[in-house]
Amino acid sequence: MKNVVLQVALDVLELKRALQIAQESFEGGADWIEVGTPLIKSEGMQAIRSMRDHFPGSVIVADMKVADTGTMEVEMAAKAGADIVCILAEADDTVVAEAVRAARLYGVRIMADLINAKDPVIRSRELEAMGVDIICAHAGIDQQMTGKNSLELLSSLSGQVHIPLAVAGGIDMASAGDSVRRGADIVIVGGWITRSADVTGSAHKIRTEMDNPSIQAAEKKSTEEVIRSLLMQVSTSNISDAMHRKGAMSGIISICGNVKMAGRAVTVQTVAGDWAKPVEAIDVARENEVIVINNDGATHIAPWGELATLSCIKKGISGVVIDGAVRDVDDIREMKFPVFAKAVVPNAGEPKGFGEINAEIQCCGQYVRPGDWIAGDESGVVVIPAERAYEIARRALEVRKNEERIREEIRRGSTLSEVAELVKWEKK
Repeated sequence: MKNVVLQVALDVLELKRALQIAQESFEGGADWIEVGTPLIKSEGMQAIRSMRDHFPGSVIVADMKVADTGTMEVEMAAKAGADIVCILAEADDTVVAEAVRAARLYGVRIMADLINAKDPVIRSRELEAMGVDIICAHAGIDQQMTGKNSLELLSSLSGQVHIPLAVAGGIDMASAGDSVRRGADIVIVGGWITRSADVTGSAHKIRTEMDNPSIQAAEKKSTEEVIRSLLMQVSTSNISDAMHRKGAMSGIISICGNVKMAGRAVTVQTVAGDWAKPVEAIDVARENEVIVINNDGATHIAPWGELATLSCIKKGISGVVIDGAVRDVDDIREMKFPVFAKAVVPNAGEPKGFGEINAEIQCCGQYVRPGDWIAGDESGVVVIPAERAYEIARRALEVRKNEERIREEIRRGSTLSEVAELVKWEKK
């Protein structure tokens, strides 16, 4: 097996944190450290200088994403201490040529990032001919959120050029091994290492997997399965953050406390206390779906109780949300089934049959369409538009990972204000 380079991308904003993460990454087996674009934009060339000062014998990559002024930006990074400077593969040929000339003058290498490249294979051949040293197969983080995959891009490039291939974008332990099998010479890992509470341990796991790939490519899951799996790994608070504080229902609580649900919505519009359509929705709903009921917001009479809940459990339904009241909560709590409601009341209504199933409704201040995704836990319930479900689920996972690292830094003695450098980043 060839010796593949592990490059750790420091896409954080704070230089102090970046230096600590870099140290822990090297201790875990990283070969190269990348000063990420967000860090360069936040701290400027000082970020590169500091990395060079702290790690004088290491390879420092400056992810400048050069799109113009190729000579000037490569010179800046090189003089600050970078060994490799990243440019955009889609930059104009004149920019690439100037970047390559500057690299030769200052003794550094050029890595071209294929993010957003229209024809990656053809462009890679052109870049090789122009003197670029490394090609990076990269689906950017916003592209990953919509399902783009860096490994597929890497596979399409393997054997097409004769210079080293790097891969970046959403790489974790399993895909690191897969990257090596697909021909990567450099594996670039960001959040899976840098946002971990145990950076050294995470880097070591990646290094071990790259050196001895043992994890075979996982069986491909449907998008539906992936979305639900991701949503079950995160909190509704994570999801709310990923949606820029949108989508959260108001005035609703978890009847059973610490329970969790995620699934597509089966919507029910009913008249206060009319429990016919809510119960009929159990027959309509499929496994893992969530029944969302507008009970006219009424809290004096309940369209839902223990027997309906038991039916849901037998059917494999993920949970129930009620803009209104629920009854029989002592029995429901024993079942530990995810039921979310505005109130508890003993009064039951009548099964009159008014309303409809699977029409757009309003529930606790949010519009819900059939097929939208619903997630719930002890913090509340969030509605995720169906067309953005995969993206939001991925972004929520990134939020959770980022919090893991911050939590660890607080445990080590920092405060949240210090970690986030709040004074520096307050809006001016």
